[in-house]
Amino acid sequence: MLAVLATTFPFFALVLCGWLAAERGPLPDSAIPGLNGFVLFFALPCLLFRFGRDTPVLELLNPALLGVYVASALLIVFFTVAVTLSPRVGMKDAALGALVAAFPNTGFMGVPLIVALLGSASAGVVISTILADLFVTSSVCIALARAGTNLRAERAAFVQALKAAGSNPLPWAIAAGAAVGALDLQLPGPLNKTVAMLADAASPVALFTIGAVLSRSGRANRAAGRVTPPSLYLPVAAIKLLLHPALVFALAASARWLGAPLSQGQLIALTLAAALPSASNVSLLAERYGADNGRIARIILASTALAFLTFSGLAAILISAS
Repeated sequence: MLAVLATTFPFFALVLCGWLAAERGPLPDSAIPGLNGFVLFFALPCLLFRFGRDTPVLELLNPALLGVYVASALLIVFFTVAVTLSPRVGMKDAALGALVAAFPNTGFMGVPLIVALLGSASAGVVISTILADLFVTSSVCIALARAGTNLRAERAAFVQALKAAGSNPLPWAIAAGAAVGALDLQLPGPLNKTVAMLADAASPVALFTIGAVLSRSGRANRAAGRVTPPSLYLPVAAIKLLLHPALVFALAASARWLGAPLSQGQLIALTLAAALPSASNVSLLAERYGADNGRIARIILASTALAFLTFSGLAAILISAS
């Protein structure tokens, strides 16, 4: 357990540093979009390009792995909608809440953290979950959020979600890295060094940015007088941190028992990816679609704070048992 905590502590400590920097004033809110842009368009694509290049294509597109993960995500989405839909939580809020219950922070946090715990062989698993969440989980939840409008609007929302996923630089970085690796190409020395420097910056800046974004969301909600009772966000955080990884582990273990090509290492990496806290960018989607952003921000904050214990504990159990 201590060895796992020694690995996970710096990652969550960087999130705390970002939160404190934004909360106490050294980092102005006007700087946060710049940090986000640097991570999303420069550093993280280089990190994913490097992992995509070094990971065999068949590992990135393992049908058994993708099938287990997508099935788990969809089950979590529909279960969360079913248990949270109420007179106070409409379909739009339930659908975006389901997205934070099923969409882990694999991009900004998961890739570097799980690779640090399990080694570079786990990168392909985590990258696969990123692709599944960008193209399937988010598209389904956005379509559900628009349910109750006319059919044309629902179709337009689904198409818009797919377009947004296609315009995200992360899948293209993965695809470019996979193509370079498959063709056994080598980047020129200076360009390769530039990519390496940006990739090395991805993890610390991304984690720092998560904390800053959470602080900004919390202050914005307090300033607007939005008060969200714990009963509206803690159960969803529990679904994210406890039920989601348990379901992924159960389905992956069952698929492996039935003969699916899933190794023990892939099962552990897939389960830990699901055990990550909620993706912080979902709060932007909630704001865009007019959902209760105060509730979404609370779920993300609670899952991120609690994940230090739940994720670290699960990682210690899985690693010691393997």
